Amino acid sequence: MVNDAANPIQPFLDSQGVLILDGGLASELERAGFDLNDSLWSARLLIESPDAITAVHRRYLEAGADCIISASYQATVEGFVARGLSSAGAEAAIARSVQLAVDVRDEFWGDDDNRKDRLRPLVAASVGPYGAFLADGSEFTGDYDLDEAALIDFHRRRWEILSSSDADLLACETIPSLVEARALGRLLMDTPDRFAWFSFSCRDGEHISDGTPIVDCVRALAAVPRIAAMGVNCTAPAYITSLVKKIRGATDSPIVVYPNSGEGWDPQSKSWTGAADPASFAHAAAGWRAAGARLLGGCCRTRPEDIRGVREALCGR
Repeated sequence: MVNDAANPIQPFLDSQGVLILDGGLASELERAGFDLNDSLWSARLLIESPDAITAVHRRYLEAGADCIISASYQATVEGFVARGLSSAGAEAAIARSVQLAVDVRDEFWGDDDNRKDRLRPLVAASVGPYGAFLADGSEFTGDYDLDEAALIDFHRRRWEILSSSDADLLACETIPSLVEARALGRLLMDTPDRFAWFSFSCRDGEHISDGTPIVDCVRALAAVPRIAAMGVNCTAPAYITSLVKKIRGATDSPIVVYPNSGEGWDPQSKSWTGAADPASFAHAAAGWRAAGARLLGGCCRTRPEDIRGVREALCGR
């Protein structure tokens, strides 16, 4: 259910037909030399090297992203407290994730040259799943030991921090289970005047990670107000077209997709296998758009050049 009059993505859809998202944050930080083999993942740099996060945000804006996503995916009060921060310090670190993105967006937009043929980019505050906090891969299985009420309690404080920030909307992303989607939907219902998109991690072209059909997830959220878009992220590109078609048949909401690069993760060697091709990614994105997606970008291992290619393929510049 979307109120188009207030949905922050609507001006982009009206103006250019699509909204271009950014790409992988953590993988770009790793390419810059940071070791993110850590329970906090990229959120660790909110404490240790915030300028590095800002630099990645800037590169995606320069590549043509209409929306950058904050480094709060794995940022939780519990996670920061376990690292030794006070509760107040943890909350400040979460708030910093949005402020970094807002500041670099505003700096970018302050240059008249960056305003040509563009709308002012958005900042989405990332709300990662419970499995990201666990750092055990369960964001790709949904195998949790918490019910809906407990998941609401887990997400509540971070949600309050992010929803009271200067972000334009929230990004509930890599959701692996229907129960977690319902929990986040409850929080959105309790947050007047805030929009959020909901995107699921999927195991194939029909099911999310816990095995629930994607159409059932979409229909379960139908009564939740202020959902800006629904879709899929951190999923193999090969499944995206099928998933978009399934979602399109179950909702009138805009569809968001930002898959990974298509490379494979080897848990034994803790390394990526295969190769990504920006031209192939941009070509695939054109197919996803033709299938019905309206918000498009990349997740793990996608790069600024991928996003530049997507923008050129879909917006002609």
